[in-house]
Amino acid sequence: MKKYIQTSLEIHLFFGRIMKEHALFLQAAFPTGEKAYMNKADWYRAEFEKILGRTVQLADGIAGKDVLCSGEVFTEFTVMAEQQTERFTKIPIDSRITRAEEKMRAGCGERMDERMAWQVRQLNQRVLHLLRGLIAFKTKILEEVTSCRLYTANYPLLIEHIIREAKLYQQMIAALEERKCISQENIFETEKFWNQIMMEHALFIRGLLDPTECELVETADTFAGDYCRLLEEARKQDCGATKGLTRKTLETTKKYRDFKEAGTKGITGCEIRSVILPLLADHVLREANHYLRILKQGE
Repeated sequence: MKKYIQTSLEIHLFFGRIMKEHALFLQAAFPTGEKAYMNKADWYRAEFEKILGRTVQLADGIAGKDVLCSGEVFTEFTVMAEQQTERFTKIPIDSRITRAEEKMRAGCGERMDERMAWQVRQLNQRVLHLLRGLIAFKTKILEEVTSCRLYTANYPLLIEHIIREAKLYQQMIAALEERKCISQENIFETEKFWNQIMMEHALFIRGLLDPTECELVETADTFAGDYCRLLEEARKQDCGATKGLTRKTLETTKKYRDFKEAGTKGITGCEIRSVILPLLADHVLREANHYLRILKQGE
């Protein structure tokens, strides 16, 4: 029961925020005339903001120190990135949730009782319901965009990317509800998933930087190539020969995290020319921090 409670809440702390921001990025990228799409994206943004707020209430004193200190829940840039993104897009963002996250205490297990398990189960069921709808919404957007019936400023690959992340979140919570163990159950598949995500981040960053940012564009392109090679190497290996690849991936991801951190600092500090929303820069930094924690567990 304690594992179920803690793992559920830690997953929501990370992915609940990611889903909220996916909805915001979708909303901000539609033309002003696409009111129906904008309103639906806004509804999902608001619903996942509620999920995140509720999770923070429940997870205080329960979430592990490794998660809270990893930089995957929030970073030193998150509040500023939220405030800037709200100003640029005019989409409301409740930064009080982030402030509450900054004050969260690591777990001591005192509240992990039957009542807490019931509250977490209710939260999990609500999230699964929302994810079914959000995945369908993202899939419809992708279908409309790729058939030239809808315009968005988001790349089709970015929409595919956020569909995959939502499906992973759905699989993890569904596994918990079915009382299946999900922690490190297949590090080989986990690495392939996140290496693909990291590679695509580099491609997106490369494409959203101003063309005059030649050095940053080149660095992003180099990281895209690094992760492409890691994926190719993984395809040639079997599941039993991954330790060396994990170490190589860990070293690459540490450097990549540092690149993203410098980029987020530069974008929030108005020192980098790009069309990258500050919250998107912070978003991909948090995902790198999340992946680093997973890789360190797998060492």
